[in-house]
Amino acid sequence: MVVSFEKEYLRDLYETGKTADKKYRFQPEIVRKYRLCIGLMRRVPDTSALAKYNGLNFKNLKGDKAGISSIRVNKQYRIEFTVTANDVEPLVTICSIIELSNHYK
Repeated sequence: MVVSFEKEYLRDLYETGKTADKKYRFQPEIVRKYRLCIGLMRRVPDTSALAKYNGLNFKNLKGDKAGISSIRVNKQYRIEFTVTANDVEPLVTICSIIELSNHYK
């Protein structure tokens, strides 16, 4: 899949492992797993391939987050993203990395 980033801090976090904005600082283990998850998303052909990885706990969200999908970084954090169909391969836009305590707000 082709991966793009909605916000600059998400791109920085993937490319360099850190962000300039102090508001978006994460533990090194979270950053490492975030980068692994994004790397995996770039390698798989579509979201059905993501669903085969049980540890990611892929979900299509419902309610006010309808149209957004998510995968698990760890027990505490998830990556939310949207998927747009494309002629060649799906375009995934990473929307956020959120703490699960804030996930359902």
